[in-house]
Amino acid sequence: MRIVIIGGTAAGMSAAAKAKRLAPEDEVIVYEKGEVISFGACGLPYYIGGFFDDPQQMIARQKTDFEKKGIKIFLNQEATAVDPDRKEVTILDRESGKENKVAYDRLMIASGARPLSLRALASEAANVFVCKTYDDGVKIRKFLEQKKPQKAVVIGGGFIGIEILEGLKHRGLETTLIELTDQVLGVSFDREMTELFEKELRQGGVDLHLSEKVLGYREEGGRAVAVKTDQGEYACDMVITATGVVPNTEFLPQSFERLENGALHVNRRGETNLENIYAAGDCASVYQRITGDDVYIPLATYANKMGRIVGENLAGVKNEYEGALGSTGVKVLSLEAGKTGLTAAECEKLDIPYKAVVIKDKNQTDYYPNQEDIWGKILYDPQTKVIIGAQIVGKNGALLRADVMAAAIAKKMTTDELGFLDLIYAPPFSRTWEFLNVLGNVAK
Repeated sequence: MRIVIIGGTAAGMSAAAKAKRLAPEDEVIVYEKGEVISFGACGLPYYIGGFFDDPQQMIARQKTDFEKKGIKIFLNQEATAVDPDRKEVTILDRESGKENKVAYDRLMIASGARPLSLRALASEAANVFVCKTYDDGVKIRKFLEQKKPQKAVVIGGGFIGIEILEGLKHRGLETTLIELTDQVLGVSFDREMTELFEKELRQGGVDLHLSEKVLGYREEGGRAVAVKTDQGEYACDMVITATGVVPNTEFLPQSFERLENGALHVNRRGETNLENIYAAGDCASVYQRITGDDVYIPLATYANKMGRIVGENLAGVKNEYEGALGSTGVKVLSLEAGKTGLTAAECEKLDIPYKAVVIKDKNQTDYYPNQEDIWGKILYDPQTKVIIGAQIVGKNGALLRADVMAAAIAKKMTTDELGFLDLIYAPPFSRTWEFLNVLGNVAK
């Protein structure tokens, strides 16, 4: 059996490793268009920000590690076409410019996603960047260290934009954040929480602009010197755009079923609608376990998990993914924030009935140093009281409480059960009535 995998990052390498372990006699071949594999892009904002210095730390395992296990890996090789009838992939050697056809018995597409390209944001200026690949991170950090900019504009108030902003703040830059919608992180958090983020950003010295549309740049001498919006102009020494991603699926034939954004539609085994072709990661859908829908959530955790599931199925072991909850976390300057399950906006869009409660409490006892505020919101079914969503924001210990809520939602816990869940009490970490117990008890 010849297994061909397009893409050598999270999903692709998870699948390759699992398939080779389960079926060592099969030929497993990976084609990666970049120069590195098993690369974790989640580390880019922190590498840029100077939280660590060796970019190789973002690479989980080296090419030689996989090759020792019998996996064949080819770098700088880009898939440009797939012929499902002939069971062939067209591969472009990016160094020589030559193309060749590669036959497969089973194919996995893990081609990932690329930064969303908006016409207004397109620029050849030397100080305008996107942040998605290993090379992007190295290029931005080199610019910061050599050019020593003072003012940075970040376009986009989603997860990547917020994380990059923190990195730039850590380096001491003056920062401006421009977001098209009326709230930051609005895709994953409800208004009660995003207001906390916006207050934190402004108090942290970020020049925050919401509901503004970027129109382009004012450029001088091959550099962007200002970002122009529909409401003003903001001087800059550098710009980083973080306006979202789109799946890399345009090279595939129209016979593939897709979501509206172009992501490949797959089932819980990672199978596409075409026989013997699988997909996972930022180019594919993932099963949402609460709604039962196939949705697009481009997060590394799902790329790795679905990659593992696909690897098992490539090797002939039938397995299905139990489903995603959309669990995610972010650090907004001094705040930790975690979300799992559905938001109010998602419930309303999908016509899912819900009730919600929001509380503000304390993370620990007042007689132990560094007590902090903590906020929480849970959403639950008004009839059964089964919890379907949670958002936690605070400082010490806030994010890990969101992990508890992910387990609660996965096991269909009710608010009553949460109210008396046997959680740990110790003065440095919680109060006698733990925050999550209180959150469950106030839900009526």
